[in-house]
Amino acid sequence: MSARAKSYRRGVFAETLAALLFRLKGYRIVAQRYRSPVGEIDLVALKDRRLVFVEVKRRKALDEAAWTVPAKQKRRIVRAAQYWLASYPDFTTYTIAFDVVLAAPWACPRHIENAFPV
Repeated sequence: MSARAKSYRRGVFAETLAALLFRLKGYRIVAQRYRSPVGEIDLVALKDRRLVFVEVKRRKALDEAAWTVPAKQKRRIVRAAQYWLASYPDFTTYTIAFDVVLAAPWACPRHIENAFPV
């Protein structure tokens, strides 16, 4: 298996763990691995009136993962979220948030709420 394929599988596994974490916290997953012409969103989750767009970052260590959402990627995620909201206008009245889940081997995933402003 190529390094790229291994990396992809690890990323999908981290996203699955993040979805489980959100479910355990009482969220409902409304979209997973959402792709739009402007970018991808790993998870879209809903709890009460809070709609969360989640970026999952997996690295060898949690500290490494914390530094891997640069400004350019944040803008891409926001644009993809805007595209998603345009496709599902019923959610535009909800409180919108951008969260990050940090994942690393043999570590509990870390959920960072409101990781960057709207």
